Amino acid sequence: MPSSSSADQVADSADSLKPRLPADHPAVNELYALLAYAEIAAFYRLTDEARMAPNLRGRISMASIAAAEMGHYELLRDALEARGVDVVAAMAPYVSPLENYHRLTTPSTWLEALVKTYVADALASELYLEIAGGLPDECVEVISAALSETGHSQFVVAEVRSAVTASSRQRSRLALWARRLFGETITQAQYLLADHDELVELVVSGPDGLSNVAAFFDRLQHKHDQRMNELGLS
Repeated sequence: MPSSSSADQVADSADSLKPRLPADHPAVNELYALLAYAEIAAFYRLTDEARMAPNLRGRISMASIAAAEMGHYELLRDALEARGVDVVAAMAPYVSPLENYHRLTTPSTWLEALVKTYVADALASELYLEIAGGLPDECVEVISAALSETGHSQFVVAEVRSAVTASSRQRSRLALWARRLFGETITQAQYLLADHDELVELVVSGPDGLSNVAAFFDRLQHKHDQRMNELGLS
């Protein structure tokens, strides 16, 4: 669940930066395919995690987020098909790494599921948006729409803050979980890039190329810290 400002940020940057890759570059298909399977994986994950909710309100909210993710997948599917790409075949290389990531970050409680939805999903979105930063406007618009806010952030924040306010033990445990999610997300993203040259080419073609990687990760850390504060976990 990306933060509401993330898509706006990349759209604004796209307005002021001249793209370095054309819209028909094969790397664009790779990014669309990666995002498409990420949405499918999120849909099934959230559907499963909805069963962990302690009440009907929680189940409905999580199921609604899952439905929004499927809508995002359909947008990416349509974009790929418009480019003459078989979406299922294009997604295949990303099934294993994304499933492995979710296996390593499987929540064991409802609150852990909420924290993952708020923290890890937003972080992943920011990584994708950063990769897309140097693409043409029409490509950025598709990616921004696919990573748009699902509309349930306040529900997640309220649930987690209520729990950690009532229990310092929960606060400590969930803060540790959020730090683990941050580390695992960054690590798995690096592995994914290392295995897919087309995605690396997108990173290199961005506004800063490889010259400002440290600053990029600093920005991710700063945004992660902000989300931790919003959840009452700082």
